[in-house]
Amino acid sequence: MNKIRTRFAPSPTGFMHIGNLRTAIYTYILARKSGGDFILRIEDTDTERYVEGAVEKIYDTLRTCGLNWDEGPDIGGPVGPYIQSERDVYVKHAEQLVAEGKAYYCFCTKERLDELHAAQKAANLSNRTYDGHCRDLPADEVKRLLDAGTPHVIRQKMPKEGTTTFHDVLYGDITVENEILDDQILIKADGMPTYNFANVVDDHLMGITHVVRGNEYLSSAAKYNLLYEAFGWDIPEYIHVEHIMRDAQHKLSKRDGDAYFGDFVEKGFYVPAIINYIALLGWAPKGENEIFTLDELVQEFDISGLSKSPAIFDIQKMTAINAEHLRRLPHDEFKAVALPYIRQTCKRTDIDVDVLIKALQPRVELLTDIPEKVDFIDTLREYSDDLYFNKKMKTDPETALEALNIIKPILEGVTDWNEENIHSALFAEIEKRGVKNGFMLWPLRVALSGKPLTPGGGIELAAILGKEESIRRVEKGIEQLTK
Repeated sequence: MNKIRTRFAPSPTGFMHIGNLRTAIYTYILARKSGGDFILRIEDTDTERYVEGAVEKIYDTLRTCGLNWDEGPDIGGPVGPYIQSERDVYVKHAEQLVAEGKAYYCFCTKERLDELHAAQKAANLSNRTYDGHCRDLPADEVKRLLDAGTPHVIRQKMPKEGTTTFHDVLYGDITVENEILDDQILIKADGMPTYNFANVVDDHLMGITHVVRGNEYLSSAAKYNLLYEAFGWDIPEYIHVEHIMRDAQHKLSKRDGDAYFGDFVEKGFYVPAIINYIALLGWAPKGENEIFTLDELVQEFDISGLSKSPAIFDIQKMTAINAEHLRRLPHDEFKAVALPYIRQTCKRTDIDVDVLIKALQPRVELLTDIPEKVDFIDTLREYSDDLYFNKKMKTDPETALEALNIIKPILEGVTDWNEENIHSALFAEIEKRGVKNGFMLWPLRVALSGKPLTPGGGIELAAILGKEESIRRVEKGIEQLTK
């Protein structure tokens, strides 16, 4: 078996949509799983839709996701250039087909084509194809028009009878009636190749063995096959993956927002979790586990797990997967990821960050949750006595005042200030008095944070804030409840 070579071939027309990213992920995994090559190719022949800076954004997104390529525009390789606009190979290949009678020069003007399509529309023809006006022009007429510099395109001569069958890994054999196929344009009037033609030529010249793409290209696959056959080239394996849907009726669209990779990063999703979730959109692992790193996806992935049904994008499931990824991170890795978010609202450097990280980790779903969770550390904002009411803990402002007056001297008596010693001192008093844990710990949490929801309980907050600041806030709580 030949070495597997896959390619990701985005157009530089904007930011990376998650549908494109899913294709990149599957393409990368397919290559890595077999020890093959993963190639990056930039398809920039559509000059009208080109967006400045989009190529760099493609590089950045793939690198951020860990989808590192073996050959590409920036690192080169044996079959470059890897940017289509720099590849001077398309016209000569199209002219080869012309010379072999498999393609022809078409001199039809835009006005003639517009009239043709208008007439087809008026006749209620659903399949509006080119009528072959220039298909059989005499050779001397073709030469005369070319010598005169008449604008033209090159079209492929499609068979008008019979059928064309192509094979897809997911969908099996699909047969198309040739009579519905248009004499597709290979080279446009500006000398640039069409998307379909450049795709086939490059995939062959680059030795691509497997092509992963969205199933919106399924209807074009017969045209691809006829091009391969016209050249006498081997046809790659096709894997057309289903759409990603916003709901049962609507595809996930760039116009609806939340469709770009960068959007999710900004919303606080952890990159490995984004990759994990996107990989699950249309693919099911064999077991029940759905939490994977990229390396684990490479090991687990199997084409047989791909679905022929559209995948529904579920932001709640994505959030749950994100939270699980964050919980599973080693302490130091979570610290590195979380610290920039902590520093958005917490500038203090004298706190015990490791205790804070330990408290935060099981309580964070999105990284963007963190700034609000820790904003009490630098500044204790004004809070209402009503926070001391807690039915579960059976506390109220009156019991809270009693608890805080007990807690203050206990905290003052802790000499070696750390979570373990604070815990021991407070629980000794709780046991001595025979009260519920919440009787003491809920008022402590409120007094230290001024919030009902915090990264950790009162003991952890005290360890984070330090002895002096913890006592000061307890004193403030007593003063507020005494008024």
